[in-house]
Amino acid sequence: MAATASNMLPLGTIAPDFCLPDTVTDSEYALSELKGRQGTLILFICNHCPYVLHIKQQLIAIARQYAPQGITTIAISANDIENYPEDAPDKMQRLMAEWGNPFAAYLYDETQETARAYQAACTPDIYLFDANLACVYRGRLDGATPKNAVPVSGEDLRNALDNLLAGLPIAEEQIPSIGCNIKWKNAD
Repeated sequence: MAATASNMLPLGTIAPDFCLPDTVTDSEYALSELKGRQGTLILFICNHCPYVLHIKQQLIAIARQYAPQGITTIAISANDIENYPEDAPDKMQRLMAEWGNPFAAYLYDETQETARAYQAACTPDIYLFDANLACVYRGRLDGATPKNAVPVSGEDLRNALDNLLAGLPIAEEQIPSIGCNIKWKNAD
């Protein structure tokens, strides 16, 4: 498991629009249909990544805790399922059932265009956008990885969410997420 850091989309960037299929409902959703009243949390994840699995309980807890406060959490998988069949949409649907469907949607980015638009590089790659869909946080959940003994707390992301909801500034110094690289399709 090679560690890849996120690219750190510039703060203030407006969330790129998308229309992607939700593996749970079999419906297509545009960002405008899913965005949260107070903010939108977008997670690039996949089914098998040990970095994602290591923090899954916090991802689930955060999605559930902040949903009633107007924050929508959207998960997206962009992995190449030809070479990584464990990330296929039917398996994505099964995983969300196991996790109790905590997110507004678990979308499949088959073309990988959405991942590229967000400059996503790894799983998990975490982005928080305000009510106007401007990027206010991108980076890690916290300092925990499968390779260290740091407890999973969600501290970095929770601080950003709490400050966003309180109307307080979010520190501009943010630490990149670390995870498995997105499994890109072979370029022609």
